This record gives sequence, structure tokens and C-alpha cells, in this order.
Amino acid sequence: MKFNKTYTLKQIAEIIKSNYVGSDDFPVYGMNEIHVVTPGDIVFVDHPKYYDKALQSAATIVLINKDVPCPEGKALLISDDPFRDFNILTKYFRPFQFSNVSISETASIGEGTIIQPNCFIGHQVQIGKNCLIHSNVSIYENTIIGDNVIIHAGTILGADAFYYKKRTEGFDQLLSGGRVVIENNVGIGALCTIDKGVTGDTTIGEGTKIDNQVHVGHDTVIGKKCLIASQTGIAGCVIIEDEVTLWGQVGTTSGITIGAKAVIMGQTGVTKSVEGGKSYFGTPIEESREKLKQLANIKRIPEILVKLKGK
Repeated sequence: MKFNKTYTLKQIAEIIKSNYVGSDDFPVYGMNEIHVVTPGDIVFVDHPKYYDKALQSAATIVLINKDVPCPEGKALLISDDPFRDFNILTKYFRPFQFSNVSISETASIGEGTIIQPNCFIGHQVQIGKNCLIHSNVSIYENTIIGDNVIIHAGTILGADAFYYKKRTEGFDQLLSGGRVVIENNVGIGALCTIDKGVTGDTTIGEGTKIDNQVHVGHDTVIGKKCLIASQTGIAGCVIIEDEVTLWGQVGTTSGITIGAKAVIMGQTGVTKSVEGGKSYFGTPIEESREKLKQLANIKRIPEILVKLKGK
């Protein structure tokens, strides 16, 4: 998430009431999760396991719960609870805005686009030309939709990320200030759910077609001309490269990459990153030929045992 203007380190520290290491006028351009940070961004870290990763990331402002040496060219925000303070910043820069109309006055809808009854279009939504949005679709604030997009009934774009910190009193949600971006010529089936990024974008690439009842987690990036079949569940922060096919009831873990033109057969559990240009099957995932050979050999176990007994 980039801010609408440049802030200073001192101004940010005043918002969250924290101490800081760095010059008062150190520039701050935005805030992001570690996998999408760029210079000028704030990143938060609250576990010693990830201190080095955050301090050595592209982010130049680190919101951290320990007084550590500040790397050259960077600044620190010292907080007793970085998770809480990251949420405070999200609320400050991307606050929830109440709406009492079906289509916000701040929404932009392109020429030739049809919006069927009972849809909700939130604040600052942009919808391109010649789209067809079927009934009962909900499009949350700041969503971007390109041209010639079809979205079927009951789909929801822009719900919060499923991202929680476990505390003694229960689970504390990391607030979502990101967006959903749907590129040109995308088709989305009925009853799909696509969560917005925590700070960045959940993106569906040009020409991709998504079947009914598919879930796409926060900050996931799906490439161009992919095919995703019904009841597939894609976790957060997944990268799916161009022309990938996911057949029905595929499930993925978070933070992985599926290479271009890979084919994932139905009911596969994608537990790790996989190369492109190959076909995969099973849980844990393996190349489909190898997995099918294993299944064939399992069926031969009784026959093999009989032969061994005969010896």
C-alpha cells in the first residue's frame, strides 16, 4: 500500500506513539508485507526468527519489537507490539468507509458494462468497459476490474485476508488494506470468493477463466490465460504463472509458486512449489506419471504377497 503523499519517520512514530531510530525527516512512502516491500515501505516483524529477514529486506523502515542495530540507509520504529501498530497504520491510511447505497458515487463504471440487480459496488471501485456483473455480486472498496470481464452471481471480491495472530484472549486479525485487481477478459464463475491483499494486490491475470465455487486467498497472483476448475482453494501469497490449469478440488498451501503451463490434476494437494510444463497429481504432490505408477503398484500388493508366500 502506497500512501497518497510522503510522510516522515517522525509523523509515523507519532501515529503509533512509538520510539524510532533515524532522522526525523526520513521518508516513508507506504507499508507492505515482506514479500512485496520496496524502498520507502514499512515492514513489521515481531518474532526473532524473522528479524534478519526483515532488516535485510527491501523495506527501509522496520517496525520491530526489539532495540537492534539499525542497518545503514534504514530506520527503525520500536514498538512493544508491531502487529497492533501495523493495524493502527492500516486503519489510519485505509479506514473502513461506510456505504448506504448499492453503487457508490465514487465508483467508476465503464461504457457498455451491465450491472444486474442486487449487486453491491463499494467506494473507489473501478470497472472497465463491456463487463457483465450478474446479480448478487459484492465488489468491495478499491477493487479494480478491467474490460470485458464476466462475473457470475453470488461472487464476492475483496473480503478480508484470513490472517490472524494467536493471543491469550483469542485470535487478533491483521487488517486488510490491499486490493483485488481483475485484468481484461477474465471470467469468474458463481459463488467465488477472492480476498484482497493485506497491503498489496490479489491479482487475476488477463484471459484467466475461473469456474464456480473457487476461493483465492490474499495477495495471490494468478497469471494470464489460466484455467481453474470448481471447488479449488488457493491459499494466500501464491504465485500461479501463465497458462496453468488447476482441475477440480485442488488445494494449495501458502507462499508457493506453480510454474507456467503446469497442469494440476483434480483433488491434488499442492504442498510445495512445482516446475512449469509438467502434469502433477496426488497428496503430497508428485509428477502424475510417477504417482499413477505408485497407485498401480499398490493394487499389485496382494498379488506380490501371494508370490512371496509361494516361495
